[in-house]
Amino acid sequence: MLPGFFVRTLLVSLPAFGLGLGFAMPLLGQSAWQDRVWGAFTIPVLIVLVYDIVESLRCGEVGLDIVAVLSMAAALVVGEELAAVVIALMYAGGQFLEAFAERHARREMTALLARVPRTAVRHRADGLEEVALDLILPGDRLLIRQGDVVPTDGVVVSGVAILDQSALTGEPIPVRRRVGEEVMSGSTNAGEAFDLSALHRADESTYAGIVRLVDGAQRSKAPMSRLADRFAIAFLGVTMLIAAVAWFFTGDPVRAVAVLVIATPCPLILAVPVAIVSGLSRAARNGILIKGGEAI
Repeated sequence: MLPGFFVRTLLVSLPAFGLGLGFAMPLLGQSAWQDRVWGAFTIPVLIVLVYDIVESLRCGEVGLDIVAVLSMAAALVVGEELAAVVIALMYAGGQFLEAFAERHARREMTALLARVPRTAVRHRADGLEEVALDLILPGDRLLIRQGDVVPTDGVVVSGVAILDQSALTGEPIPVRRRVGEEVMSGSTNAGEAFDLSALHRADESTYAGIVRLVDGAQRSKAPMSRLADRFAIAFLGVTMLIAAVAWFFTGDPVRAVAVLVIATPCPLILAVPVAIVSGLSRAARNGILIKGGEAI
């Protein structure tokens, strides 16, 4: 994610700098270079966007960002470099915000996964053994030491469990569980060691389900975004038709470019994913787990 985030940061910096430099050209007595500067700083964004589209097409995905490519390219062809660099800045800015939101969401996900224990201590007839989580079976008696994260849902069979459940419920005050009471996986033992009888396999536990839920939610798309992708080809066709009609009846190619610029669907292809990913990340940080973008 870091290389991608760095690229997106660089990509939004180029048109932003180019836009300001272009406006500064007349003040420097270089008015003839103004359009060239705007055009030059649009091209890197255009190249990266074309690359992203090609990769999406290889995966069988057709998105509305094709319209953004057409509008930028057409603006450069007809000499509307200012419009081109503004579109480049808008699109690159949206990509940067999405990368920024995804980076924070991944950070929350990494913190969640970091708490998942890799092994557990199980009682045997001749003592204790450390086993991998996938070897835990219902009915196994586990030793939960101080500071351990409970690997699977179970019932306290010996001792008193003092549990920090803040990662699950957001409640900072530890709870007490006595013999016969159930304990949720993902809780941290904040007291003395106790014995736990496993109720489920580790991959069927509450915490494992939470991890799968958050991971699936971060990869989900909102209904509006899915709807936009579903009708991308039709939308592109209608846009091109309207642009062609505008050019035909006016004889001015700039009219066609204006249609393409107006049709660039930045709210759908940028704002929706950013809002969804940011919402899921912030909710997870506050202990609220949302099933996916559709719920939001």
